[in-house]
Amino acid sequence: MQDWGVAAKRPEREPGEQDIYDLLILGAGPAGMTAGVYAARKQLRTVIISEDVGGQTSWSSGIENYLGYMYITGPELVAKFEEHLRSFDLKLDFGKITGFTTEGGLFKTILEDGRTLQGKAAVIATGKSPKMLNVPGEAQYRGRGVSYCPTCDAPLFSGVPVAVIGGGNSGFDALIQLMKICPKVYLIEFTEQLKADDVFQERVRQVENVEIFLNTSIVEIRGDQMVNCIQIENRSTGERRCLDVKGVFVEIGLCPNTGFLGDMLPLNDYGEIAVNCACETKIPGLFAAGDVTTVPQKQIIIAAGQGATAALCAYNYLVRKG
Repeated sequence: MQDWGVAAKRPEREPGEQDIYDLLILGAGPAGMTAGVYAARKQLRTVIISEDVGGQTSWSSGIENYLGYMYITGPELVAKFEEHLRSFDLKLDFGKITGFTTEGGLFKTILEDGRTLQGKAAVIATGKSPKMLNVPGEAQYRGRGVSYCPTCDAPLFSGVPVAVIGGGNSGFDALIQLMKICPKVYLIEFTEQLKADDVFQERVRQVENVEIFLNTSIVEIRGDQMVNCIQIENRSTGERRCLDVKGVFVEIGLCPNTGFLGDMLPLNDYGEIAVNCACETKIPGLFAAGDVTTVPQKQIIIAAGQGATAALCAYNYLVRKG
């Protein structure tokens, strides 16, 4: 386990309490890291548990809508978050979460290596993971032309041709953003029919710079330093062709990272955790924040705000609990 800084020292713990944290934070994306800052400022004994730092933010090639930065890359913003965290007295434990339970008034996080971390309150901020194409070149060009967030990255591709993968509502949302700023936008849909709502389809039906390929799969993403083309294949005829594009927006869905919860909490049809305006779940002392929740508009700044709310409400819960 890694100690982060020595600032904002807390009062000494009672004997026997050293293995029980005041607050467990699951996830180290914008929501989890912000929750960590607010928890540390309230002098809560806190641990952040995560496989990595940054979450989806680390994959963004550029961000222009986070207040205070005209432009910053995803990895740079994550580094700023991490630097801020290091000034506080909290801990980051790297590990894969495989289970989560509540017992005897405590929340317990079980890690893949068998360790268990306990806390009097907890914030679930594990975010979502984009569904992958799993084709050659996708991982190599992630953040170098391959994007999973059109709201974050679309303006960076102004004036160049791009491709959107996925014909559902999220794909059309990306398409509508991109067709206004890109000379050519290709929409690639795996099935024989578009799945987006009619109102979305109507908006692009007469647009000349949009070309739609149905019943088509992605074979490979190619490039040099950055993406410069994709190879596609018609699933009926097997015909292949290359499309010259500088960006690839993958919009085939997101999966909330809630598998470790089992049936502990009710989830909506999308697998998201229901919360109220105080980021409270159905279980007292258990909070959730960021993209893993039912709160709409999955944005970095919204996740960060929710993280702050969850930590402050967790502090109030612990105070009331005594």
